[in-house]
Amino acid sequence: MDWNMWVRQIHRWLSIIFTLTVAANFVAMALGQPPAWLVYSPLLPLFLLLFSGLYMFVLPYAAKGRGDQRAGG
Repeated sequence: MDWNMWVRQIHRWLSIIFTLTVAANFVAMALGQPPAWLVYSPLLPLFLLLFSGLYMFVLPYAAKGRGDQRAGG
């Protein structure tokens, strides 16, 4: 598996983790005041999603600049 496939797979799993942490936040808020660690738990996967998403966004443009015909894998 090449680098681009790893980034895509990590991005998919991070999106699942992010969705679960946001859902846990809604459930915790419905039950009362949630702890601070739970409120801030979606931030780490969100920032990692930002970086992996930006990487995948730039791939076709970088490939076009290099003259690569695959354009992003």
